[in-house]
Amino acid sequence: RVAPSPKMMENSVFMSFTFYSTILILKMYAVAIITGQVRLRKKAFANPEDALRNGGLQYYREDPDVERCRAHRNDMENIFPFLFLGAIYSLLDPSPTVARIHFFIFCVGRIVHTIAYLLQLKAPTRSVAYGVAQLPCFSMALQILLAATPYW
Repeated sequence: RVAPSPKMMENSVFMSFTFYSTILILKMYAVAIITGQVRLRKKAFANPEDALRNGGLQYYREDPDVERCRAHRNDMENIFPFLFLGAIYSLLDPSPTVARIHFFIFCVGRIVHTIAYLLQLKAPTRSVAYGVAQLPCFSMALQILLAATPYW
């Protein structure tokens, strides 16, 4: 006999959201690890205690390669709102196919944005990836507002 699953786990839209959100969180972890590795390789530390631990205060400095790896700042500005919007949107009972398209476009856009950022791909690759990823967020936000309007 199979144990009953929580209601949210029966929601195919929420499960799709969960899948793509987890991919994005793992991508953020990967960028953080890459940043740490470049920081160690370039000996460029963001705070004095790490510099002291790794050779001295002369390594308490900025490095352009390390700064380029810190694409996760941009991720936090974009992925965190997606996590909120996607979770609420999942509760609105949207079409599973349309919802998956929203989640997929955002996820691919953010992955392409990170690759363009880290590999310094020529413009406008990064900007286009950013813009494309914002479209499903605006769509979800609009649908949430329309659904919530009767309650304000």
